[in-house]
Amino acid sequence: MSNEANTPIVGVRGVSVEISGREILSDISFEVPAGQFVGLVGPNGAGKTTLLKTIMGLIEPNSGHIELFGTRGPRRATEAHSVGYVPQRHAIDRNFPATVRDIVMMGRLCCLGPLGRPRKSDWRQVDETLGLVGIADLSARNIGRLSGGEQRRAMLAQALCASTRLLVLDEPTIGLDLPAEQDFYSLLRRLQADLSLTIVAVSHDLLALAGEADALICINGHMHIHGNPDDVVHSHAIREAYSCEFNFIAGELAHHEGGGDHDH
Repeated sequence: MSNEANTPIVGVRGVSVEISGREILSDISFEVPAGQFVGLVGPNGAGKTTLLKTIMGLIEPNSGHIELFGTRGPRRATEAHSVGYVPQRHAIDRNFPATVRDIVMMGRLCCLGPLGRPRKSDWRQVDETLGLVGIADLSARNIGRLSGGEQRRAMLAQALCASTRLLVLDEPTIGLDLPAEQDFYSLLRRLQADLSLTIVAVSHDLLALAGEADALICINGHMHIHGNPDDVVHSHAIREAYSCEFNFIAGELAHHEGGGDHDH
């Protein structure tokens, strides 16, 4: 097997981040292998979004570095076309003057020709991606008139329509009801398999993400644990990370394991 095949898609190497003189992340290190769905969890204020933005190159670490597809530094810019990012959801004005198709085309800005105008091949890619996420029939709708779940799928399509290999999502199911959340995670799992995606997702819902991810990483300023979701959820490290919040989490875990129907 080639070295390229063994190269992790994401390598976080001793990363520390300070913002306004306050240390947010301290000496974080982990790898994400190709094709894996990794969930990033931790209590409120743990630095999860800061870590995602650092992986994306939106925040520069004070020490350590990020590798994407085995490269770091200026060469990472050439890998940007292979990374799709779905930020936290923000309310979209119902009258925002853009169709779903227009919004998804924004994800191909990095791929446009020298004149910066979409070609037929770009629109074809947009339409194919809308089909992949199950909203091809909504392509002409105003983005602000979609439901929360439909908007999430549109943002997902935008992140995927540029030959994406790494998909990074920040709280992708926040604000969704349980059926919509389950549908979204099922879609992510299908796309992971069909497109050979590597996925890194942040969620406040530890147990929902534990039921979907291949691995969990728990941080609270620094690394607490990285491993199999079942091992992480039952570990002492998760109790330390969540501290006073853990009694609630433990009660939810007992509910999930104590019989009854649950899809996660």
